[in-house]
Amino acid sequence: MDALLDLLGTAVASPWFYLALFAVAAIDGFFPVVPSESLVITAGVYAVSGQPDPFAVIAVAALGAFVGDHISFLMGRAGGGRLGRWLRPGTRRHRAVEWAKATLAERGGLILVVARYVPGGRTAVTMTMGLTGYRARSFTFFATIAAISWAVYGTVLGYVGGAAFEHDPIRGLALGLGLAIGVTVVVETVRWWRARRRRAAAQDTDSADETGVTAQRDDQASLTPANMTSSTNS
Repeated sequence: MDALLDLLGTAVASPWFYLALFAVAAIDGFFPVVPSESLVITAGVYAVSGQPDPFAVIAVAALGAFVGDHISFLMGRAGGGRLGRWLRPGTRRHRAVEWAKATLAERGGLILVVARYVPGGRTAVTMTMGLTGYRARSFTFFATIAAISWAVYGTVLGYVGGAAFEHDPIRGLALGLGLAIGVTVVVETVRWWRARRRRAAAQDTDSADETGVTAQRDDQASLTPANMTSSTNS
């Protein structure tokens, strides 16, 4: 274990680490299997000792995320019909894109910032924004905010863990990752609760509409010639 920690400490202190961090953050933008957030948190844990530099970690991670988001955006814009065939109805990818479309219509570009903290949501949103012809200038604006906030968030989580367990990087990393998981659970819970409320509101609206239509039909039925004649005779 000590040898592994020494190797990890040497790796994050190397100047080449920044290049690796940039590459992982960029690739994660359009290929979300790569664990960029874990790498940023790890860098934050070791940044307590001064190597790597925490501000450099934030800058490099943000730049990589910014580039990766734009690659995903351009893939969506260039893919067009091919992406449509790839996103078959009923698949998880299709559901993610449909969610991104609905949320984009509701919240606009701000969803790009929120999606940074939703598992699998970021790539769906960036690709959908390209697919739907979202303005590139507005995308760049929100992508900048999303990338910087995400890089600061990951580095700070790692730094907090590293500061709490300065002489035990493994525990520091566990704390940082645990905090990240906790934030994700909170975000997903809020998202589920809001979706449930929207569905309930939609059902109430449909029920009210059906009641109104039924009442209108009853009123119309009471005004038929037969009913009017019967009412007059009586």
